[in-house]
Amino acid sequence: MRVVVAEDQFLLRDGLTRLLTAHGFEVVKVVDNGPGTLRALVEFRPDVAVVDVRLPPSFTDEGLRAALEARRQVPGLPVLVLSQYVEQLYARELLADQAGGIGYLLKDRVLNEEQFIEAVGRVAAGGTALDPEVVAKLLGGRGGDSPIARLTEREREVLALMAEGRSNSAIAQRLYISEKAVGKCTTGMFAKLNLPASADDNRRVLAVLAYLNS
Repeated sequence: MRVVVAEDQFLLRDGLTRLLTAHGFEVVKVVDNGPGTLRALVEFRPDVAVVDVRLPPSFTDEGLRAALEARRQVPGLPVLVLSQYVEQLYARELLADQAGGIGYLLKDRVLNEEQFIEAVGRVAAGGTALDPEVVAKLLGGRGGDSPIARLTEREREVLALMAEGRSNSAIAQRLYISEKAVGKCTTGMFAKLNLPASADDNRRVLAVLAYLNS
């Protein structure tokens, strides 16, 4: 599986390259700036890209904007964003694209290599991998009159885990409840959000993200 890595910090860049290579990925290009990231993504069209948000020359949102532009030029290009922050404006724009193959992880919340590699593989396969903190930030942006405000605490927990790309079975294990209870909660949540239910995990995630970005 071919990967492009975009990260400006040498130690992290080298660490990501070694980690991905050790797990069987082929790192075809490593870049350390925004313009180079866009060129590499469009030229190599990797199976997945791992992109830091803040890259030279601006050190603001250069990487995320490069990823957005690359997905405009190469629709569906799988991108896993890594950041220390939730850049809400561009995160919403990235997640509004319902082509799939998107992820947004916070660096200090990636606790082990298995978690990271699993997220890379999920995004490469067209799935979604979102840190719950990212989801929480996006949910927090909705006003009190939004249907989101009508969700119960449990429904919000299920929504956050669903946005990570987890199945009902995995959500049930995480929350220590039955799979039947998760299904009931999901049905109620979709009804409140005026979203059609779907048996496909990724389509469920994309439906939720589409709503959050509407």
